[in-house]
Amino acid sequence: MAKHETPMIDQLESGPWPSFVSDLKQEAESRAKNVNGIDYLSYKHGRTHWKHGGIVGVFGYGGGVIGRYCDQPEMFPGVAAFHTMRVNQPSGKYYTTKFLKDLMDIWELRGSGLTNFHGATGDIVLLGTTTPQLEEVFYDLTHKMDTDLGGSGSNLRTPSLRICLL
Repeated sequence: MAKHETPMIDQLESGPWPSFVSDLKQEAESRAKNVNGIDYLSYKHGRTHWKHGGIVGVFGYGGGVIGRYCDQPEMFPGVAAFHTMRVNQPSGKYYTTKFLKDLMDIWELRGSGLTNFHGATGDIVLLGTTTPQLEEVFYDLTHKMDTDLGGSGSNLRTPSLRICLL
């Protein structure tokens, strides 16, 4: 049972692409069962509670993390920091099931479990983790999965090659 009424989300769920809304509801139900009873953000206020935190780095690396912070951390401690990480896509954007499973295992453990395939740069976008988890995710990506973070800074965006044959 939902903690809050969600009329706008319910309306979206009746549209042509209901799957992402259903997934969000499923995630909300899962989070509602948390033992700490954390109160998460809603659309009730009609404005965002996010502020851009700039680029958050990991030791020895320049980009790949977009800092996101809530403007009311005392009210919403569960999402006081909800950083986004960009992961460099494999060549041709072809994934093995092992790669995807390993990536999702890391993100379920160290992040929110929410992803966006693909961002504007072609990177895999992992949505929502805390500052202490950044180094851990980076280590797991580079040492266990042999992949790297994508670029997030204004100086570097990960290039995504697209070939068009006429």
